[in-house]
Order: sequence, then C-alpha cells, then structure tokens
Amino acid sequence: MTAAQHLDTIDLLRSRGFPAEPGPSDVGTEGPGFHIAELNGQVADGAESDADAETDAEQRAAEHEALLVRLTERWNEPDHFSLAGTGLRADADEDVPEPWLRLSALLPYLHLWRIDDRWIAIGASETQLLAVVTETDPF
Repeated sequence: MTAAQHLDTIDLLRSRGFPAEPGPSDVGTEGPGFHIAELNGQVADGAESDADAETDAEQRAAEHEALLVRLTERWNEPDHFSLAGTGLRADADEDVPEPWLRLSALLPYLHLWRIDDRWIAIGASETQLLAVVTETDPF
C-alpha cells in the first residue's frame, strides 16, 4: 500500500464513531473508544523464506517512514510514546485501558498526535504497521 492509501484509512477511522463492543473491523480491530488498523497486515504463518521476510520488513519500514513524513507534514512533529511503561503497569495489575493495553503487547513505541478530540498513533513492529485512532488518553 502507499502512504496515500494509509492516509485514507486513517481519515476514514477519524470520521467513524466507536462501537459499543470490541471486535473485528474491515481494517483491523475496534472497540469502545478505539480503532486499530493493520495497514499492511501480519506476516502469515512463517511460511515465507528469510529473504521474503527481510524484504517485507524493509518494505514495512519504508512504508512506516513515508507515512510518518506525510503525517508530520499534516500535523507537525509527533510525540514519541514508549509503551514499555504501559506493559509494566499492566504487569503490576494496574488498570490499563484499551487500546493501550493491547498495543503494549504488540509494539515497543508509537508516534502520537493529538488532533481535535482524538489521539492518532502510528507504530511498526517486525510484522505489522498499525494506525490507531482513539479518544482514550494514553497518559
């Protein structure tokens, strides 16, 4: 996918209401107060070769960087938000709201913008490129 297609997905999620119950969506998962889009999906079942996995990781990193450039042009510099503390809070049995609890299991950090009444976050792991739209404060 291209950065323009990713931006279209983020804009679509920004315009949607949030569902009353958690579940799958047409682009990922959603729940009360959040949408998470899998912008390029997950690596399937490990059936790819090491070369394919490396190519996919390079492509994902390039898409991530291109999307960050476009979003920074649109909304200025993002905050860099580590999810390590969120995971530690959850491990200490503190109440961590969604989508932050779910994201702390998937990503080490996010790039984060506050736009109007919603938080928009972008994060990448070795296997995923995610976009998040939420009304839940991460702090």
